[in-house]
Amino acid sequence: MIVRSAVRAQSPAGAADSFAADVIAGLTAKPKTLSPKYFYDLAGSALFERITQLPEYYPTRCELGILADNAPSIASLFPPGCALIEFGSGSSRKVRILLGAAATVEAYVPVDISGDFLQQDLVQLPRDFPHLAVYPLVEDFTQAFEIPSEIATLPRVGFFPGSTIGNFEPYEACRFLRHIGRVLGAGSVLVVGIDLVKDPGVLYRAYNDAEGVTAKFNLNLLARINRELGANFDLTAFEHHALYNGEHNRIEMHLASTRRQKVRVNGTTIDFRAGETIHTENSYKYTVESFQALARGSDWSPVAVWTDGLFSVHAFRNQPADDR
Repeated sequence: MIVRSAVRAQSPAGAADSFAADVIAGLTAKPKTLSPKYFYDLAGSALFERITQLPEYYPTRCELGILADNAPSIASLFPPGCALIEFGSGSSRKVRILLGAAATVEAYVPVDISGDFLQQDLVQLPRDFPHLAVYPLVEDFTQAFEIPSEIATLPRVGFFPGSTIGNFEPYEACRFLRHIGRVLGAGSVLVVGIDLVKDPGVLYRAYNDAEGVTAKFNLNLLARINRELGANFDLTAFEHHALYNGEHNRIEMHLASTRRQKVRVNGTTIDFRAGETIHTENSYKYTVESFQALARGSDWSPVAVWTDGLFSVHAFRNQPADDR
């Protein structure tokens, strides 16, 4: 059993500088935006885990069911002696299902931007899978990162659950899929979860839960900016708004200022009008066919798809144009 402590590619000071630069750039843009990748500090990751257990939030429950029902079929696509690389790993609940069905996986590489949560979640995994070498990486998985040398010669399988790819604009999703292709290599397999287009009422309730956990998750982004950048956001002066944009088949999350105000962030003053919003997240919904078309345009060929009608899990094989 090999268990490596989470490796940070970027120093804490460098990460803070990037966070500050991105926050200032987003809040001075028109319209104001913040990247959803910054939701996931330790507090935000814990709040998201609570979201996944809410009765209104179907995606996690559906995806876990699809994985459990089809794990042997999915695992049959994995080459022997492979390394499984999970992008944005968060909780290990989903990957455990695949690891339990794919005994030939030699190494697991969880890649996540939240180092504290990653380390905390991986305590039990090596005890449950003693044959598995675990190499966690604290990385922004949307950027180029160095693969652990220990898995350099192993065939690679990618796992990207949770419909996280829906947070990207479609052109960004294409770019990210090509990035995954470079990380995994030609001929590799990718398993990805995709939320499906459905009744807008179901979608609305999933992002506006009665308990208000999603609102706390959204507002925690401002609390994180206060904690880490010395900002003075008054969280009571912002409201969580989530709405379905039918034209673009996406849920949009915003933080709306309830009054005219000024906020200091890292030495910069940000003006807010009453009603002005910070756009914090999109969550695009696809049909099976529309996502397969997007993937084909990014050098991934569909192999299989499993769905319960609400959510879908796809398997693709990387086929760069010059290899076809």
